[in-house]
Amino acid sequence: MRKWGPLTAVCLGTFMLLLDVTIVIVALPDMAKALDASLSDLQWVIDGYALALAALLLGTGAAADRLGRRRVHVVGVVLFAAASLACGLAASPGLLVAARAVQGVGAAAMFATTLPLLASVYRGKDRSVALGLWGAVAGGAAAIGPVVGGLLAEGPGWRWIFYVNLPVSVAAIWLTLRTVPESHGARDRRTDWAGTVAFAVFAGAATYAVVRAGSVGWGSGQTLVTFGIAALALVCFVVVELRVEHPLLDLSLFRTSAFTGVMAGALAFNMAAFGVLPYTSIWLQTVLGLSPVQGGLAVLPLAATSFVVAAAGGRLLHGVQPRFTIGIGLALIGAGTLAQAVLGAGSSWPALIPGLALAGIGTGLVSPAIAGAALAAVPPERAGTAGGAVNTFRQLGYAFGVAVLGTVLTSRMAESLGDGRSHALAGGGAAGLRAAGMPEHALRTAFASGLNTAAVVAGAVGLVAGVAVLLLVKGERKAPDASKTAGSGAVPEAVRAG
Repeated sequence: MRKWGPLTAVCLGTFMLLLDVTIVIVALPDMAKALDASLSDLQWVIDGYALALAALLLGTGAAADRLGRRRVHVVGVVLFAAASLACGLAASPGLLVAARAVQGVGAAAMFATTLPLLASVYRGKDRSVALGLWGAVAGGAAAIGPVVGGLLAEGPGWRWIFYVNLPVSVAAIWLTLRTVPESHGARDRRTDWAGTVAFAVFAGAATYAVVRAGSVGWGSGQTLVTFGIAALALVCFVVVELRVEHPLLDLSLFRTSAFTGVMAGALAFNMAAFGVLPYTSIWLQTVLGLSPVQGGLAVLPLAATSFVVAAAGGRLLHGVQPRFTIGIGLALIGAGTLAQAVLGAGSSWPALIPGLALAGIGTGLVSPAIAGAALAAVPPERAGTAGGAVNTFRQLGYAFGVAVLGTVLTSRMAESLGDGRSHALAGGGAAGLRAAGMPEHALRTAFASGLNTAAVVAGAVGLVAGVAVLLLVKGERKAPDASKTAGSGAVPEAVRAG
């Protein structure tokens, strides 16, 4: 226990925070029924968590270097557990979304300190073993999320996908306090809170504008004002980052085409690979009538092939330039997502298997390589910023993807159904349309059309990003040793879905 206790403690926290990225996907229909939630409410159940995680990841990592990584990690677990309880007790969509956002804050504190804590405890061969096991746990958590979510939703109920975090959190806190020593980074480095706030406002306002555009239109005053707030926040972020001594994100890194290409790939990766999945799950359960477990198993081909390819690729693709692995992987994700755009009124879940499997192969190629490519694209002393940035862009891509593709889906469905059905669609999705008297064949046709259009958009994003990475990411530096990056709050890549 003394030797591997720290690894166990850190892995418990990692398992929870990454499981909660995907575990909610198959429970969305049950949440909608229990809370009378609209489709936009369901979007925010996912995006509230992803946005908070993305917005605070870099800031909490820097703060932990000063305040103490173990201290910040434990506070993150406590906050995550309290928010999980609030999620389970939520009596309205608004309360659930708010609790999910607080969960994301806790997850950011946990995620930003995970690898620095491991690097402070383990050395040499033990470090390699610890990082390998941590990566396996991280990948496995995201992969089994839909299945675990289905089992809990179909068994004790959807609220238990949050309650299950409580005993795990208690064990993680106890182990962390007992086995993990305190460690610090550069304690004289000031945290860029102004940049953190500006970035959070930009990400939240931009996502809100896209989600609302699906209901009130892209040209409405509400949408335009919110986009204006997002643009102003982005300008403020850039100004702050150019003036502050220790910026949250060193914008000078974007002067190199390689770093820019990797960040673009990270942003597009989660959008193309996972942005459609929440709506696929709603189609599987609400339209086709599958159970939560069946819905989770239906999307398993993506996670399973991703896990297998990622595990084998580390050995088989050693020495291959990351731009080829990432570029080709993104192209496969794009092709696989496009292959899912084949649905019609009579389609069932097997129609998705080839596309999901192909996208899973691409995900397995991109996921292990993208952080290494980010580190190789910058000087060694900037590795901490690069490692945190790539994970921030991934989470941001997931949040934007869910928002954009949800708006694309509802807009296409509204076109198919006509203006008379738009209100029912926005208010309750497929269930709202059934309640409004929509014929079953028309409902299946409209939802399939919307899902196909969203898949085409996501697939195009993957293909374009793949080409961009191949063109931009050319030269590469030698990636720095993990021991040098971990002290800077970097978080190397291991997330499968979110």
